[in-house]
Amino acid sequence: MTPEIRTVAVLGGGITGVTTAYALARRGLDVTVYEKHRYAAMETSFANGGQLSASNAEVWTHPSTILKGIMWMFRKDAPLLLNLKPSWHKYSWIAQFLAAMPQYSDNTIATARMAIAAREHLFGWAAEEGIDFDVEHRGIMHVYRKRQNFEHAQRVNALLAKGGLMRDELSPTDIARIEPTLQGDWHGGFLTPSDASGDIHRYTVGLAKAAARRGVTFLYGTDVVKLDRGTKGGGVKVRTLVDSTRYDAVVVCAGCASRQFAAQLGDRVNVYPVKGYSITVNLDDEESRRSAPMISLLDDETKLVSSRLGPDRFRVAGTAEFSGFNRDIRAGRTAPLTKWVETHFPGVSTERVVPWAGLRPMMPTMMPKVGPGRAPGVFYNTGHGHLGWTLAAGTAEAIATTIAGPDVVALEAAA
Repeated sequence: MTPEIRTVAVLGGGITGVTTAYALARRGLDVTVYEKHRYAAMETSFANGGQLSASNAEVWTHPSTILKGIMWMFRKDAPLLLNLKPSWHKYSWIAQFLAAMPQYSDNTIATARMAIAAREHLFGWAAEEGIDFDVEHRGIMHVYRKRQNFEHAQRVNALLAKGGLMRDELSPTDIARIEPTLQGDWHGGFLTPSDASGDIHRYTVGLAKAAARRGVTFLYGTDVVKLDRGTKGGGVKVRTLVDSTRYDAVVVCAGCASRQFAAQLGDRVNVYPVKGYSITVNLDDEESRRSAPMISLLDDETKLVSSRLGPDRFRVAGTAEFSGFNRDIRAGRTAPLTKWVETHFPGVSTERVVPWAGLRPMMPTMMPKVGPGRAPGVFYNTGHGHLGWTLAAGTAEAIATTIAGPDVVALEAAA
């Protein structure tokens, strides 16, 4: 353990901040989490698609993404929607996104490796702490309507395999056998048996309680207004509306707010808020419960994912909207999600559907920012984009190891 770092402030009480705090607490550090909401996991970690999906590790920095974005530009229900209103933040992000395209293959392989490594920690912590989060270990099935999209996925398989992930190729008959409730005309699919799904909100809240039992202090309902770097002595001063406290180190896990905090600390972390939507379908009757799928799905053409959350909830999520810090839940964007349920699972009642929208903190490279900043005592674990739930435990372990060394508790347990 680095002797000069004993106290650590973690900014953010979502999945990334809570896993970071927990990983640091396991190493014996004095950790304080600052969260502006009254509870953990109230923003992007509240109602995502539920997938723990190494199979979705392909980064978006590919020419096909640009082509689809142009084709979808004037469709209000498009899976990817770009608001053309000028913004330096948006267009600087897009420029960096385009510049990252040569690293598409390397970043896809690296993301798959991170996702696989994260599983061990996420599931291990849940078992150790007794966290019930509606986990389903049935794998994730990707389904494709068009031959060209299926063939692109076959090429992606080679990259995922280099990252250590194997997928099983499926025929239309296989798809019907694996998930008989799914209706549709499919060219083919892939099953990743090692993937899983679960409720990110329940997991994050459960792990926050476990972290508190290990001594982590959670300051809920607390806005951080300013961060001041230390001078010769190092460290960071965290200023709120009512007081200021100096810590030996700070870890910025603040989602889309990470960019502004990084600027205060002398760093550029170009996180952009990419809005996604979800609906939670309440399965109130027996027919709906029988008609909803148990396996987690990704429909390639619509870019929608779905997960079964316990016996009486069905989550559908997707879309990517580049419209700044707009959190409005637009009916025109959630309607296609409900229609998708009605089309592919006609026996499921959509009488009681709860819509939601959240801002994914996305880096232009599609790779999270994990590591130290320029100033001593400054660290980042942010920018996970659409894979925050999948990667968080792994990147939390990585940043905790950087700050404090290996997890002694885990090492002792393994011995």
